[in-house]
Amino acid sequence: MGFARACSVALVGVEGVVVEVQADLEPGVAAFTLVGLPDKTLVESRDRVRAAVVNSGAAWPQKKLTVGLSPASVPKSGAGFDLAVAAAVLGAAEVVDPAVIAELVLVGELGLDGRVRPVRGILPAVLAAAEAGYRQVVVPQQCAAEAALVPEVGVLGVRSLRQLIAVLTDAEVPEEEAPEPPGRPAPLPAGLLLPGTGLGTGRAGGTGGWDGPDFAEVAGQHVARRGLEIAAAGGHHILLSGPPGAGKTLLAERLPGIMPPLTRQESLEVTAVHSVAGILPPGEPLVTVPPYCAPHHSATMQALVGGGSGLPRPGAVSLAHKGVLFLDEAPEFRPQVLDALRQPLESGQIVVARAAGVMRLPARFLLALAANPCPCGRHTLHGAGCDCPPSAVRRYQARLSGPLLDRVDLRIEVEPVSRSDLLGNAGRGEDSATVAARVAEARARAAHRFEGSPWRINSEVPGRELRTRWEPLPGALAPAERDLERGLLTARGLDRVLRVAWTVADLAGRARPGPLDVAVALELRTGIARGAPLLRGEGT
Repeated sequence: MGFARACSVALVGVEGVVVEVQADLEPGVAAFTLVGLPDKTLVESRDRVRAAVVNSGAAWPQKKLTVGLSPASVPKSGAGFDLAVAAAVLGAAEVVDPAVIAELVLVGELGLDGRVRPVRGILPAVLAAAEAGYRQVVVPQQCAAEAALVPEVGVLGVRSLRQLIAVLTDAEVPEEEAPEPPGRPAPLPAGLLLPGTGLGTGRAGGTGGWDGPDFAEVAGQHVARRGLEIAAAGGHHILLSGPPGAGKTLLAERLPGIMPPLTRQESLEVTAVHSVAGILPPGEPLVTVPPYCAPHHSATMQALVGGGSGLPRPGAVSLAHKGVLFLDEAPEFRPQVLDALRQPLESGQIVVARAAGVMRLPARFLLALAANPCPCGRHTLHGAGCDCPPSAVRRYQARLSGPLLDRVDLRIEVEPVSRSDLLGNAGRGEDSATVAARVAEARARAAHRFEGSPWRINSEVPGRELRTRWEPLPGALAPAERDLERGLLTARGLDRVLRVAWTVADLAGRARPGPLDVAVALELRTGIARGAPLLRGEGT
């Protein structure tokens, strides 16, 4: 009779629950029973663990073996429990000291040859272990750098079960040969990449900074460039509308390059989501620049907000957390898919409920939409021969619902690029680094103003707080109040105009927004000319 326990972590979204893995050996017919609400992948760990133990040179106990996962009410999935199950079995068989493994948290998948394979979600798993009071974790060596991001937790990275047994028994740790010849990519991390999770649509940049396209490559489009600068400085959602070929996608792709780097806390949040999704850049465990996610317009609701069979997985709104979610050809998305964005746009998180459980994921992103004015795209061009009847134009534009557009702060009409801007020097603008410096200064002013509060940028501040604690100059909101009375603005719209006005004032270095800043915000929201020179480069 033998008993031992070790610990692992079950992930629900990006939140972890420490699971106690208990192994009990009893006299009887040799059998291996796994209990505690495991899924199919976890049930198959019985064969993986048995083969890994035998191929690591240890004897498999020929007794009745029961492995329990506690708490039993928490759904458990994935192969990350393999290492903890193997350690508990070896402890019950007295191959290793049960007291040594009792305070360890082990996360990793086992190959049949005993090698330890990397798994998704190492960072949130180690964070959950640290919050539960554990101070020593064992992870695959390929994931050790990711686990080491959590302070005050000792990390042991192992290549194989053979190495782990040697460490636990104070024996000489064997050197493991490289799984592949030099120059050939290692196949182990390839298992982390799930089809359909957004790989290839995001550009996280890792720790090397933004490596995407530059604003200097954009010809003309001064109003659109100004709108994107305001969006980046205040975290405001933006709609770019215009004919095909005007540069809507070109502009939106450069938006992450003018946003400030992520703070340490933001980096950990983004890295945790990307770790669960399995799209962390190889060799770069910490994401330090805003992510960029641009799903195709055929994306389903599950792909956008999260979902899937069993426990749901992160969608595009979570992969773009603290970054940019760009929906190109927005009217081509299904209306139900677009309207699913309304709740996370307000709350900054997404709650997905399934029969297997409820998952809460962060989803505070900057939404950028690009749309043509009509099915043919030539509706706003004079003399371009738009053949769309008025009813078709109305139906096409109505695919972006009113409640969704009410949450969009900036609506920019992107005009076709003129010949002089495209071929001459007049259309050359600033590069991303120059614009990013102004954005960083504006965000620093906002952060200083909100010091001692839970907010850092203008788009996060509730409207009531802006109207009572941080008021604009007297009379500055008069035009917005008139638009509210005339029905041109909703109450939410008025709050968003005030937030944008604060961002415009921060970019200009003003202590409080005045009538000019409110005029800029109103023109960007309603599209009605308010005589705002800041949108045309005529003032500061």
